[in-house]
Amino acid sequence: MAFEETPAERREVTVRRAPKYVPFLILGAVVGIIAAAVVAYAVPGDASFDPAAVFGFFLIMFAAIGAILGAGLALVLDRRSVKRQQTAVVEAVPDSEPDTDPQG
Repeated sequence: MAFEETPAERREVTVRRAPKYVPFLILGAVVGIIAAAVVAYAVPGDASFDPAAVFGFFLIMFAAIGAILGAGLALVLDRRSVKRQQTAVVEAVPDSEPDTDPQG
C-alpha cells in the first residue's frame, strides 16, 4: 500500500488571549471575604452585635460585590484581548501512518 500525499489544508484563524471568567469570580469573592473579616473583626463596632453575626452579614454582601467586580475586570480584559487579536495561517499535518490500534 503506497502512502498517498494529499495537499495540506490551510486555514486562517484568529488568535487572542482571553481571560477565564471563573478564576476572576473566585478571586473577587475571596477578596470580598477578606474585606468582610477585616470589617467585622478589626473595626470597632457596637457591642450589642456579635462579631460572627456581623461577619456573616458582611460576608454575603462583600463576596457578592467582589465577584461582580471580578467579573467586570474579566470583561474589561476580554475587550482588550479582542483589540489585540492577531490572525495566523494554520496547516493540517496528515498522519505519517494510519492508526491501526483498535483499543487506542
